[in-house]
Amino acid sequence: MTTTVADFLLGRLREWGVETVFGYPGDGINGLLAAWGRAGDQPRFVQARHEEMSAFQAVGYAKFTGRVGVCAATSGPGGVHLLNGLYDAKLDHVPVVAIVGQTDRSAMGGSYQQEVDMASLYKDVAGAYVQTVTVPEQLPNVLDRAIRVALAERAPTALIIPADVQELEYSAPGHEIKMVPSSLGVDWPTISPDDEAIRRAADVLNAGSKVAILAGSGARHARAELEQVADLLGAGVAKALLGKDVLPDDLPFVTGSIGLLGTRPSYELMDGCDTLLTVGSSFPYSQFLPGFDQARAVQIDRDPKMIGMRYPYEVNLVGDAAATLRALIPLLERKQDRSWREGVEDDVRRWWETMRKEAMVEADPVNPMRLFHELSERLPQGAIVTADSGSAANWYARNLRFHGDVRGSLSGTLASMGPAVPYGIGAKFGHPDRPVIAFAGDGAMQMNGLAELLTVKHYWHEWADPRLVVAVLHNNDLNHVTWEMRAMQGAPKFPQSQTLPDMDYAAFAAGLGLNAIVVDDPDQVGPAWDRALAADRPTLLDVHCDADVPPIPPHTEFAQAKATAETLIKGDESRWGVLREGVKAKAQEMMPHRDGK
Repeated sequence: MTTTVADFLLGRLREWGVETVFGYPGDGINGLLAAWGRAGDQPRFVQARHEEMSAFQAVGYAKFTGRVGVCAATSGPGGVHLLNGLYDAKLDHVPVVAIVGQTDRSAMGGSYQQEVDMASLYKDVAGAYVQTVTVPEQLPNVLDRAIRVALAERAPTALIIPADVQELEYSAPGHEIKMVPSSLGVDWPTISPDDEAIRRAADVLNAGSKVAILAGSGARHARAELEQVADLLGAGVAKALLGKDVLPDDLPFVTGSIGLLGTRPSYELMDGCDTLLTVGSSFPYSQFLPGFDQARAVQIDRDPKMIGMRYPYEVNLVGDAAATLRALIPLLERKQDRSWREGVEDDVRRWWETMRKEAMVEADPVNPMRLFHELSERLPQGAIVTADSGSAANWYARNLRFHGDVRGSLSGTLASMGPAVPYGIGAKFGHPDRPVIAFAGDGAMQMNGLAELLTVKHYWHEWADPRLVVAVLHNNDLNHVTWEMRAMQGAPKFPQSQTLPDMDYAAFAAGLGLNAIVVDDPDQVGPAWDRALAADRPTLLDVHCDADVPPIPPHTEFAQAKATAETLIKGDESRWGVLREGVKAKAQEMMPHRDGK
């Protein structure tokens, strides 16, 4: 039987160890789909409800496995739909390869149906590597490079394959001029920094008495080294949003997330330190870092393109996080004065007590913070947590307490609506034996999450652990934007844009045969998590949350919150609820805690 270009492509993906491709069909990739049939669905084709969701699923798969994610779409609109998920991969530095169809070569340039200039369209999002395959001999090199570049640059790449090329008989590149042969595999080096630079970095860190560490996703594989350095330096460790799972939150010196969605201990850590060590993070909001004349600073990052950004670092070390920290450790002097560290740990203890108290504040009907707090007490070992952008990201960042090997992520830099459920699906295909929890706002759920419940229904029986819990924050409000308008624009809620149509999310899920639980009483939250985490199938929690509970930033003082609430009284339809819930929540920081402080 003749081997087509499409046949060879699928075989090459298998040789690279690709097990899953997330996609949606269309005639622009019919040749590829036919090859999939001949290949016995290897690698596995996972059908989403929309190409954007396919891209998000590939991103989620890549984030939680560390392997390349692959997605496929037809020409024209299919390729256009992939873009948002691919931009999520680009901005969060995730390796994804997109395989996109194109009209036949004979029709290109003729304003043909579904003809879009895909190379130009993808020039930005897949700028690291995007190529069109025009002859069979070109394919192995282009595919191999797309995978290698995606992994090397931690970025999306793209292959554009015209429909007629997919069906051509495959012919390998020859040993002749203008042929580019290729090979499989790559052995990655461990990048180690210069010895002299290590000594200079150690001098800076040893000279400080109040050391703060900022850890990002690039430090994920350096947990032991990061803990040892933090101990030697008597440092507190704040985490960038994408690095929430780098260190567990039950370590007493881990202050939690940093930034607008961050914690008060992280804010105070940066506000009071005299030395900063940043490891594997390009956290962009410099206003949450120490003052530029306040601290000496060292940065460690494997990517020389991202080094020296965001802060006037004195030493910029290009290297693998674990290898660089291991090189630093012998040169670091253990801080004998532990008062700074003890103060950080006191702040962390008070913070988590405050979060518990805020989560238990009465609301109408359910305080959304309680949803996250109750899960923290029940998070299974090995769980994977995803969250949507919006108010779900606020509570995920501040209120959810990770332990052990719990993983978590969201659309960190693009901050797109809607990735929580497709991320969760991608995670389940990468780790079918691990429980997954997805937090989705009701706006994101209406935008695309409901449709992806059909994907969950279609595939969940294949997962070794069937638990995929989707918790919907049901408040009939595009809540994060509502609060942004209040806080940043000085404007009351604009109901015409912010109010969502009500629907019964639990009934929708139940109609698909999924486990469905309605939560409209605060005392039901804990038992609902117990039932969901013990279920024999995916579960949707339809949690009726109070939209007036404020996501107050940690640096907001009581007087500022009160002043903001007073301005809202002028015309916001939720003005009394906002005032009531804001005052009650902020008051928890002022009240005595268990330690009497």
